[in-house]
Amino acid sequence: MSADRRAPRRPASTLRAAAAGHVPRKRFGQHFLADRAVLAAIVAAIDPQPADRMIEIGPGPGALTGPLLERLDQLTAIEIDRDLCARLRRRWPPERLTLIEGDALRVPFDELVSAEPAAPRARLVGNLPYNISSPLLVRLLEFRQRISDQHFLLQDEVVDRIVAVPGTAQFGRLGVLLQAFYQVDKVLEVPPEAFDPPPRVDSALLRMRVLAQPLAGSAQALQQVLAVAFGQRRKMLRGTLLPWLRERGVDAGSIDGERRAEDLSVATYCALANSLRSISSIL
Repeated sequence: MSADRRAPRRPASTLRAAAAGHVPRKRFGQHFLADRAVLAAIVAAIDPQPADRMIEIGPGPGALTGPLLERLDQLTAIEIDRDLCARLRRRWPPERLTLIEGDALRVPFDELVSAEPAAPRARLVGNLPYNISSPLLVRLLEFRQRISDQHFLLQDEVVDRIVAVPGTAQFGRLGVLLQAFYQVDKVLEVPPEAFDPPPRVDSALLRMRVLAQPLAGSAQALQQVLAVAFGQRRKMLRGTLLPWLRERGVDAGSIDGERRAEDLSVATYCALANSLRSISSIL
């Protein structure tokens, strides 16, 4: 799950002029990609095909939108900033770029990703604002059966948590939850100077491929188990998760109570969630 490559930490040709005249808004967490080499690496990792049903979240001034449209027949984008929406509409006609003006945490994705079995699954991409990344990833779980993959640029430490393995300090609720439903990989590390304005942290490109056979039958049941296990992660499981499971009739006798939350595997958590689901009304 390590990164395939690292973006160069050196000056490179940039696209800062693309956002000229627009003052980045802190409330939207705006840090625009501005390095051509990084953009090319991201597009290569995504590998868009002309007929792909692709949705870009947070296109900003369109630095990634342009290279994507060079390889796609059509692209849908979700942007919350009305000024940037006006810029995007001037750059591309609606038959090439379908623009949804709104908050990605509230946009009705069920209207954007087809539920028809024969319809092509959507591919999601985006440079996500750090303040919405985790809740958005959790929200998108609801639509995973209509999605083939996701490529998101996130804060590097968030990506490390998502791809973490058991027994490490980074391993936690978000990583277990997403690994239950996706194959997750850290593809590319991106330094602050690739953005305008530069953030104070490193970033990384996360690839998420939807598993054909998820490990858990219910995201809700898994979230309940994880909330209890990691709610007091420094405590041994004999005082947290195990009594909670017993109260609900779940047999967890094979789990060593001396272990802590980060010691259990993703598969173990999913098995517990599946057992909980089978004896309760959790969807």
